[in-house]
Amino acid sequence: MRIDIITVLPELLTSPFEASILKRAQEKGLVEVHFHNLREFTVGNYKQVDDYQYGGGAGMVMMIEPIDKCISSLQAERSYDEIIYLTPDGETLNQRIANELSLKGNIIMLCGHYKGVDQRVRDLFITREISIGDFVLSGGELAAAVLADSIIRLLPGVLGDETSALTDSFQDQLLAPEVYTRPAEYKGLKVPEILLSGDFGKIEEWRHQNALDRTQKRRPDLLENQ
Repeated sequence: MRIDIITVLPELLTSPFEASILKRAQEKGLVEVHFHNLREFTVGNYKQVDDYQYGGGAGMVMMIEPIDKCISSLQAERSYDEIIYLTPDGETLNQRIANELSLKGNIIMLCGHYKGVDQRVRDLFITREISIGDFVLSGGELAAAVLADSIIRLLPGVLGDETSALTDSFQDQLLAPEVYTRPAEYKGLKVPEILLSGDFGKIEEWRHQNALDRTQKRRPDLLENQ
């Protein structure tokens, strides 16, 4: 998989991809992640990427020309399965979307800023618009990092135990069950006996019921969608 992220602040994205699972995934050659500074696709000394919005009003708008040049230069080198715009008014990211995108080959992510991008960018180039929640960030970089992380960890070979991702919360519309490790008792709190029994059939039954109970208590809306 290859992910190209278009941004005006590439320095905001460097750290998340230089540590832990995302770093190892790149070192293994399972994914390529490239950052593209939008200011490199501008003309003039000011490297301007935004301008006042037509009709007046507060806030600047990202201009279409540098975005067009950047996306077109990438498309000239390869085809892309999705061109994603990170925006608060996009569809809310969930595990189903992450699963779908993990099956793609090449993805472009466009990070918004200011009041957003010229609508014609969305009309001409964007194939999918994604939000990470009902709130507004200063820019789309953190959202792009979240989206990329949710996708990359699902790629075969990225996690040490490939079954781990399959038992995460939301994979089966349930929250994950409670988990425990040593010691078996701490400050009077004991690990459920069933988890110490060695009976893996009963352990799986317990985990499924525990997941159902936790979901019913914390996120009943997930059960309504089943």
